[in-house]
Amino acid sequence: MTDVKSQEKADRLKAALKENLKRRKAQARGRQAVRASGNEIGSLSVSAERDKPSD
Repeated sequence: MTDVKSQEKADRLKAALKENLKRRKAQARGRQAVRASGNEIGSLSVSAERDKPSD
């Protein structure tokens, strides 16, 4: 009886970990895409801040 319950628990944990890994990989891909497109935007904003007159 306990072997069945522990096996079911292990299966649920395995499925949860697998879904978590998928979600983390998707987040990493999203961050990488933003970072790739953000580099151009980020460099523009830095130069705009640098050229802004100080108070």
